[in-house]
Amino acid sequence: MDSYFFLKLIHILSAVVIAGTGAGIAFFMFMANRTDNVAAIAITARHVVLADWIFTAPAVAIQFITGWLLMLKLGYSFESTWFLMVISLFIFIGICWIPVVLIQYKLKALATSSLDSGEIHPDFKRMMRIWTALGIPAFACILIIFWLMVFKPLSVI
Repeated sequence: MDSYFFLKLIHILSAVVIAGTGAGIAFFMFMANRTDNVAAIAITARHVVLADWIFTAPAVAIQFITGWLLMLKLGYSFESTWFLMVISLFIFIGICWIPVVLIQYKLKALATSSLDSGEIHPDFKRMMRIWTALGIPAFACILIIFWLMVFKPLSVI
């Protein structure tokens, strides 16, 4: 297999993992939060933290590396408007994602500590609102990057 097609395949698969895991994590965390079932929230928060480490973090690293290698392989300019848009969105997503991960640890701890009382800690809902407020623009930017990758509307050379 040509190295270009292999890199492209890995790049696409890692993008799918990022988008799919992001959507899945958001859906299950949001739905658990709506139940007010402390045990369901606690187990979901625990799994969300785990999923980010197993799936999202490696996919982000792979995405960056394969993207860089594809840029070199295709001779695209790192100074092009297209690349600057993509890398700016990638960085913005990271700026949103890092606090989201930290918040997920806090949510997990708050939910776990709430198991004894059977009532979710009051800070949990506030933290969930911040988590959501960071997640929505980050996920929207992932979709914009997909669009930029498929259509390449700006000059890449």
